[in-house]
Amino acid sequence: MKWVLGIDGGGTQCRAGLATAAGEIVGRGHSGAANVMTDLDGTCASIVEAARAAFEAAGQEPDFGRTGAVLGLAGANVADVERRLAAQLPFAESRVESDALIALEGALGDHDGAIAIIGTGSAFMARHGETIRSIGGWGFRLGDLGGGARLGRQLLEETLLAHDHIRPQTALTTAVLARFEADPRRMVTFAAAASPRDFGAFVPIVFDYADQGDPLAERLLEEVSSHVETALAALDLHPTDRLCLLGGLADRIAARLGEPFAAMLRAPIADALGGAVTMAARRFGPAGH
Repeated sequence: MKWVLGIDGGGTQCRAGLATAAGEIVGRGHSGAANVMTDLDGTCASIVEAARAAFEAAGQEPDFGRTGAVLGLAGANVADVERRLAAQLPFAESRVESDALIALEGALGDHDGAIAIIGTGSAFMARHGETIRSIGGWGFRLGDLGGGARLGRQLLEETLLAHDHIRPQTALTTAVLARFEADPRRMVTFAAAASPRDFGAFVPIVFDYADQGDPLAERLLEEVSSHVETALAALDLHPTDRLCLLGGLADRIAARLGEPFAAMLRAPIADALGGAVTMAARRFGPAGH
């Protein structure tokens, strides 16, 4: 292959890194959401758009026919995603992986350890030698505990419970209901068509009100932290493992982790896009052929 391409596709955006066959990144691009579980056609469009932007950033004409791509995508761990995507993507060869695996590659490098991706969704993965174990990443409807979409959806649920006087009203529930002009029917209409990203947009207000001591906000974030710790405990980590928290909620959740996980926290070596590029160079570069 003349070029290798790393793709990091998630529920919020898709990023592409164009590199030489040796793995040197020469251009980057980005586009919209790329979650194959919710929108396969839209994911394909986002991938191609981000890849085209990466070629343009490198000052190159798009040369998809001589490009091998590793695509780390949210939702890639279910169904027959790789086959369906391969039929639509224009690259010479494509390798579809989970977004967690490219994040693990980037964050840990050659080290053993684990990652927790806590963004719109959630996923957890550990590596010890050649053994990799994955937890979660099953999508918003049945999984993604600890993720922003589930947190936002629960916030709206709690707001309706407070409106019905089943739960105590707080400053947070009042503020959320005000966003719907104090009309719970508007909230229900919104939720019926909302995407994971739409629910995740409510996460910042939870942190804002937690900083002000709102009891509901504090309880919701304690539950998120508990979900994360429970998943990490199931990975059977070693005390010497590196633990990297990734995603939009990572920093705020990291501050809430207890032992032994707090002592294991390390900064990631590289991001998920860097991990995808590394994997692409290994797969399609000189060493892979």
